[in-house]
Amino acid sequence: MMKECNMSSGSSTGGENRDRVVCVMDASSRLGSALVHRLLTRGYSVNAAIQSHAKVQDFKGLICETDNTRLKVFHSDPLDYHSIVDALKGCCGLFYSFAPPSDHPTYDEFMAELEVMAAHNVLEACAQTDTIEKVVFTSSATAVIWRDRGDTLPSNFDERNWSDVNFCKKFKLWEGLSKTLAEKAAWALAMDREVNMVSINGGLLMSPDLTISHPYLKGAAEMYEDGVFVTVDLRFLVDAHICVFEDISSYGRYLCFNQVINCNNDAVKLAHKLLPSDESSVSQGMDDSRVFQQRISNKKLSKMMVNFESRPQAE
Repeated sequence: MMKECNMSSGSSTGGENRDRVVCVMDASSRLGSALVHRLLTRGYSVNAAIQSHAKVQDFKGLICETDNTRLKVFHSDPLDYHSIVDALKGCCGLFYSFAPPSDHPTYDEFMAELEVMAAHNVLEACAQTDTIEKVVFTSSATAVIWRDRGDTLPSNFDERNWSDVNFCKKFKLWEGLSKTLAEKAAWALAMDREVNMVSINGGLLMSPDLTISHPYLKGAAEMYEDGVFVTVDLRFLVDAHICVFEDISSYGRYLCFNQVINCNNDAVKLAHKLLPSDESSVSQGMDDSRVFQQRISNKKLSKMMVNFESRPQAE
């Protein structure tokens, strides 16, 4: 049996990480692959759980290229309980993020059912794996911010807020609906099975291939005007995941972002990234003086990450 890991406050050293085995699921996503790389550089051994058979072969090729004996690759479908159990064997931690299946790649009214089923399977598998000490569950800021604007909106959204399911259904905010229901299902099972879980509620992940069709962007204008349109870069998101995993004092939910889009200049810059130049030019007509009050806070995460060392650890 693999040696169980012992959590400690603050960052771990490479020597301490050498006996730790963690699982990353889905490791083929942009976040997942970045987590695999960073965890390996920090001394962990990694079970990369991948949903797509084709991408499993890509990862196996990576092992051959890097001669990395600390990386193992598993085909693991979050809708297949037994494949999850196999990937978790010997692991002291799981970094879990949901990737839509290849036969259902877009968020619609049916995605919530799939994402809830996946969350249930993953948390149940963790509960049945006695070496698991902590689960980092990747959720979204869209599970925090959506509610009827006719209601009294809080002056500052934080981890204590949950999106209103009925509001999401009414306005077809399918990603918000899926993330809210899946995260709630995960928390319910984690508490029932006494699984140590924390969640990262990330903003819109910025990437070179980001387009206006991304499901997070449904309702972008309302997020912008409400002062809750937040984005996050990949490095910060990865650091946040590892920080809350390694720090024994982490608990509950963490809103994760490092930019708020609440003024015209930022909105125009984002529009240029998301749209072809001829379409994004319409944003130039916006009132340059408009700045909406920021009404979302990531203070809880910021406080935890003050002393986090993101650099790779020495072996």
